[in-house]
Amino acid sequence: MHKSIQSVHNSYIKELFQLKEKSRVRKKTGLFLIEGLRETTLAINGNFEIVKILFDSSILSINKITELNLSSSTEIIEISNEVYKKIAYRDSTEGIVAVAKNKTTDFDQLEFKSKFPLILVAEAPEKPGNIGALLRTADAAGVDAVFIANPKTDLFNPNIIRSSIGCVFTTQIAQGSTTDIITFLKKQGISIYCAALTASVDYSTLNYTNSSAIIVGTESTGLSNEWLENSDQNIIIPMNGIIDSLNMSVSAAIVVYEAIRQRR
Repeated sequence: MHKSIQSVHNSYIKELFQLKEKSRVRKKTGLFLIEGLRETTLAINGNFEIVKILFDSSILSINKITELNLSSSTEIIEISNEVYKKIAYRDSTEGIVAVAKNKTTDFDQLEFKSKFPLILVAEAPEKPGNIGALLRTADAAGVDAVFIANPKTDLFNPNIIRSSIGCVFTTQIAQGSTTDIITFLKKQGISIYCAALTASVDYSTLNYTNSSAIIVGTESTGLSNEWLENSDQNIIIPMNGIIDSLNMSVSAAIVVYEAIRQRR
């Protein structure tokens, strides 16, 4: 038998609304919201702990919930359409919101499947849409991990979950300072290839079949000097038009897929 909440004034629903809206609440509680059936399924498959499932039975049947591979400790709560609209983030309705525990993004949690890992590093990305696109690229290409250097945005921001279409749950992610990430890469013997304008070679001329990290910065500021000083080789994507730079996620996709092509 599952619980039911029908009022938007319910104290727990007010807590969930804060969880949706405020990064500091997510940080303090260690919890975040996931909206959508596909995203929830990816989180479960990615071994995220699902604390509660809330569903609007006017949109989604209880049968769909019971088909999920939920732990016996996950509480299922039926909610009214009014409550659902209060805590849902998207206009497109799927009728399900999950409350999940966040995972640590420490380097000691990483396990590389391949002998020569391929890592995508983004320095100080701010826009959730860019981060989501990077994570989709990483998932599609099957990179071993994504590192976010000097993170400026909460990883479990609803916009990142939405724009990554759940790929925030499918790829290993670690976060740390630029210094920490450089130290880790060097210790692991992973070559550092920085997308930069100075002292660069065409990205397609390098060999990425050994352990490689591809480093991208934001379109507006590029990479910090610390990366450029520790780069094994700077790389550049040739520009044949009027503009002189590409969006961070587009640049990352181009270079990552060249690495994947070589590794085939």
